[in-house]
Amino acid sequence: MSQFTGLTAAQATSRSRSTLGRALGFRSSPQSGGAGRRRAIYHGLVLGGLIFLAYIMIVLAPIQRSMGFDAYAYWSVDLANLYRGEVGDLGFFAYSPALGLLFLPLTVLPWLPFALVWWGLLVGALLWLGRGSFLALLAFPPVAYELYHANIHLLLAVAIVLGMRYPAAWAFVLLTKITAGVGLLWFVVRREWRQLFVALGATGIVVGATYLLLPAQWAEWFAILTQNAGHAHEWPALPIPLWLRLPVAALIVAWGARRDARWTVPLAATLALPVLWAGGLSLLVACWALRSPTARVAIPTDAH
Repeated sequence: MSQFTGLTAAQATSRSRSTLGRALGFRSSPQSGGAGRRRAIYHGLVLGGLIFLAYIMIVLAPIQRSMGFDAYAYWSVDLANLYRGEVGDLGFFAYSPALGLLFLPLTVLPWLPFALVWWGLLVGALLWLGRGSFLALLAFPPVAYELYHANIHLLLAVAIVLGMRYPAAWAFVLLTKITAGVGLLWFVVRREWRQLFVALGATGIVVGATYLLLPAQWAEWFAILTQNAGHAHEWPALPIPLWLRLPVAALIVAWGARRDARWTVPLAATLALPVLWAGGLSLLVACWALRSPTARVAIPTDAH
């Protein structure tokens, strides 16, 4: 107690609390209380999200028995009968014939190894997008739904992030969730015509090459897109029609392009998804990867 010699009781108590705070890692600045509360809220939200993920995977999955529902459509690809069934049926394939060809080699695997490979791709995508913030992104509730159903939105997030530097990556977006291609307005508003032509050219090359192999399947896919345009989906899809969401998404991209706010591109792409399922909101993790001009993928210096 010699360090408190000559101090009043109040001063001694204050100093002892300060010493204890430093031992616990808190700074003694006037804002430390607020920063500490923000950290506590952040860690609490991450912990809550991870608990929700565990509940989905450990408790809900054995009850619902629909884990990997979307991935089953990729595993059961049959090019001779690619678009069998109806939207929402187990095994219904909703993407372009080009994606059917891409998934075809994986169909030689039995279901469980295929599912493990697919989940590995999704987790790998999340690791790449989040880097040091992987747990925070994993705790984002829509990611739990995305991993449960094993859809394609996290791979779309990677394609959009890569597409800021390598525009050909946009072909993956346009050949899966075509309306999410509203993000290409980024290049239009910024007059980055070379990037736009590369994105559209790469898509055109893939379409042309695969059309020569699968002309009937391409005709079927275009027919499905036409038939389902504006189709209202019931809950759990968010009941906001695409005709309303699409122009709002375009405005978001235009606003962001003028302010170099790259995170607005995946935000707009999410809003423009054909159907807003809970898992589709996992595409928003790309906003984290594009939160600043120097984050994750640098902009080419010759962009203009």
